[in-house]
Amino acid sequence: MQDAPYQVLLYYLYTDIENPEAYRDAHRSLCESLELRGRIIVGKEGINGTVSGTVENCNQYREAMLADPVTAAVEFKIDPEQGHVFPKLSVKAREEIVTLGLGEEDFSPNECTGNYLEPAEWKEAIKDPNAVIIDARNDYEWELGRFKNALRPPVPAFRDLPQWIRDNREEFEGKKILTYCTGGIRCEKFSGFLVKEGFEDVSQLHGGIVKYGKDPEAKGEDFDGQCYVFDERIGVPVNHVNPEVVAHCVNCGEPSERYVNCANKMCNAQHFCCEKCEEESLRCCCDACREVYTVKYSGVSK
Repeated sequence: MQDAPYQVLLYYLYTDIENPEAYRDAHRSLCESLELRGRIIVGKEGINGTVSGTVENCNQYREAMLADPVTAAVEFKIDPEQGHVFPKLSVKAREEIVTLGLGEEDFSPNECTGNYLEPAEWKEAIKDPNAVIIDARNDYEWELGRFKNALRPPVPAFRDLPQWIRDNREEFEGKKILTYCTGGIRCEKFSGFLVKEGFEDVSQLHGGIVKYGKDPEAKGEDFDGQCYVFDERIGVPVNHVNPEVVAHCVNCGEPSERYVNCANKMCNAQHFCCEKCEEESLRCCCDACREVYTVKYSGVSK
């Protein structure tokens, strides 16, 4: 799809933004003028975004970002596409561009973060049997794809990672810790937290899974499944060496990377459902939801 008429840009940058609300308004105007769609979050600590648009408009957007002293150091991951992957544009100002929930202990990764590992370096580092590989994403992202031998902390959200680390500190003392996420923004902050907590050997995958999959040397090796993305694509391929499907249909158990939302709107849970099982399951994630859905849309009342 190298000649595709559209692009998807994924980026983030920890940088000082003095007035996030004013920056948000100006940035929204820029995106609207270029007819971009996507989600962008602005905060005092920086900017985080994914947008889609025509190749020409995305090029203009990148030029504008790189020409701005505030965002001149930003790095873009670029995917070719046939059209928009977002239904609309959303630009918001928030206290944090990623929420680690540290309150008064909050910090900027510009002040403290782990060692950067480029994809080729990461490819070798994860082969160390003594390394602890921590996935800094959410469950539904992990279920679609993850690095071999990675650990998914049993917590509901990113903001719960600090307490989990503190509660299980002895498991990581003296260990080589490697952490990763989709594009790098979460693990950059999480690795900084680990350093501030006193862990001495902490590294992160620079640019995240997305950059790893695009690297001509790493080629996504040893990443199983697909990388979850927060747009209409849902998942994108990563591994061009030894790919393996890790997700399974909740109905028949066969390998399937087809993520759908439960037809019971009161649930709406994302789950894996192969095309073969969708009609029988009514695209519901469980028997209870299927019963609710059937009653609601068959006109039968109890």
